[in-house]
Amino acid sequence: MPLAHFLVSGLSIVLIDLVLAGDNALVIALAVRALPREQRRIGIVCGAGLAVLLRIVLTLAAARLLVLPFLKLAGGLLVLWIAAKVLIDVSEHHERTRAPGRFWEAIWYITAADLTMSVDNILAIAGASNGNVGLIVFGLGLSIPFVIFSSNLLSKLMDRYPILIYLGVAILGKVAGDMIVGDPFLIEKLHPSPLAHYVVDAILIAAVLTTGTLIGRRRRKKSANPG
Repeated sequence: MPLAHFLVSGLSIVLIDLVLAGDNALVIALAVRALPREQRRIGIVCGAGLAVLLRIVLTLAAARLLVLPFLKLAGGLLVLWIAAKVLIDVSEHHERTRAPGRFWEAIWYITAADLTMSVDNILAIAGASNGNVGLIVFGLGLSIPFVIFSSNLLSKLMDRYPILIYLGVAILGKVAGDMIVGDPFLIEKLHPSPLAHYVVDAILIAAVLTTGTLIGRRRRKKSANPG
């Protein structure tokens, strides 16, 4: 690969990382929010690092990911579950949570959601790299500091401004809707229109906010009145 082409491809990958890392950082920030503060940074680094290692493997087979049915559907449902779980956890005190269990639970959420949400990122980097394994590793490795920095910043802002949790959950509802409607199987069978995208996004945003809030409120009442 000529040097100029190599440099252009590298710059393209950097821009792709900057543009597409936001949703992944939001998922990570919400997933680690229930952890004690001293464990959050460890959870973010471990989750993001593991997800990127798996992404490198998947990127080498990126052409198959584009048409793999049910991947985005499953990922969208997982993102919905994470979003609802965040609102449910808001009702619990951090000191009452089981830190070891929550830590590995957060790592699982981060890894699974990051992989399923990153199909577009993986395909974009694979395309920009023109199959160059070195550029693929560079691009995905570069995403780690972007995501870690953004996740740390978002988790701190959520502690300071709790309303951002609900905004983040609403954004995840939209991300889940886009993933579900964009699944190759559903596109082939239902041919959803742009209007259908907006309707599904709106329904899922309302559903996850309502469900998470109601279950969290019920748990809070139950813990306040254990008898």
